[in-house]
Amino acid sequence: MRRVRRTINRVLLGLTGVVLLGTGGLVLFGGLGLPAKWHLHLPAHWPWSRPDDVLLPAHRRTHWAGQGWFWPVVILVLAVFVLLVLWWLLTQFRRHRLDEILVDSGDGEGALLRGRALKDVLAAETEALDGVDRAGVLLTGRRSTPRIRAVLALAPHADPGTVVRRLSDEALDRARRSAGLDHLPADIRLRAVKHRPERVS
Repeated sequence: MRRVRRTINRVLLGLTGVVLLGTGGLVLFGGLGLPAKWHLHLPAHWPWSRPDDVLLPAHRRTHWAGQGWFWPVVILVLAVFVLLVLWWLLTQFRRHRLDEILVDSGDGEGALLRGRALKDVLAAETEALDGVDRAGVLLTGRRSTPRIRAVLALAPHADPGTVVRRLSDEALDRARRSAGLDHLPADIRLRAVKHRPERVS
């Protein structure tokens, strides 16, 4: 899935770059008056051949403006375009989640383990550790080499070193063995849970 997304991104960026570069080149070509300076005989319909040319002539800008459907269609098309661009941008900044893990089943073919199942079990075991108030777990990487990203909210009495050691020795080790993995790297971030100060009488 990541490879397909990367290919789509490259194609879209390439096409966008070609369109912008070509449009900018045509505008610069006409804006500097190069056709007249170089004595080039361009076709009559050639856009931006003189410095005083505009992007859209007045008759093209107002040709459909009197129709009742024109402006709603224009607004709809622009809104869809903006939403598509925003969706694409959000997908670029979103962390890539791993939906399944390739498990060695011993028969040479392998089996697929649902990433959500492993993530939920790991989150539940992590939250069961003493001193962990909440745990957010994200599975990233490739199917054959997954990685764990975990954010732990620690209770006020928690010892961070003990929590990390138990997470590594217990929950992560069980997850690694259950998935048949040689290694299961983990990026663990710790946060303290804010609590109200207690009144001492």
